[in-house]
Amino acid sequence: MSTKTKTHETDGHSKKTFHANLARPKIGQDAAEIQAFGTIVKLPNGLSEAVCKESVERLNQILADTMTLRDMYKKHHWQVAGKTFYQLHLLFDKHYEEQAELVDQIAERIQLLGGLSYAMAADVAENTNIPRVPKGREEVPVQISRLLTAHEIILQTARTSARKAADLGDDGTNDLLISDVVRTNELQVWFVSEHLVDVPLVQAN
Repeated sequence: MSTKTKTHETDGHSKKTFHANLARPKIGQDAAEIQAFGTIVKLPNGLSEAVCKESVERLNQILADTMTLRDMYKKHHWQVAGKTFYQLHLLFDKHYEEQAELVDQIAERIQLLGGLSYAMAADVAENTNIPRVPKGREEVPVQISRLLTAHEIILQTARTSARKAADLGDDGTNDLLISDVVRTNELQVWFVSEHLVDVPLVQAN
């Protein structure tokens, strides 16, 4: 691409002002990936490449499921209806924000191990273990049941992965899974489960 110098006259003197096309975006660029998905860039973190690779694979599964659960909470936040609308509308959004924070923490851990995390919706949809949710609006008990199923899938995977990380000496991954993923999901399960308890909203006596 040409970068000819443009000039203009000032008091009879020629003065350089800018290079043509220098500020024009160079779109349509293409090149080979600098790291292929599923590979590890070995960092001096005291862990072997094999350990990092196994932890990254397990974390990516939990990440895909966590991103799915996060989006389920936002869907139900938008679509919840009924007498408990206001309470659940707020609760679902609170849990969405907490799951979004977990997504960042898990993805960052993957990068710290030298791996690459899932990032695009299509990749998440292909790899999550959580059953797909219908597009339409569902009744509150169904919404909650779906959320609890998703939570349990994540908790089972996280506990298994935490034990494996501990066996491999990957203390950072073990700490993230127990201190953040497991505890956050357990707390959310409690909050959501209580909305399925069959008690009247108002007691006459």
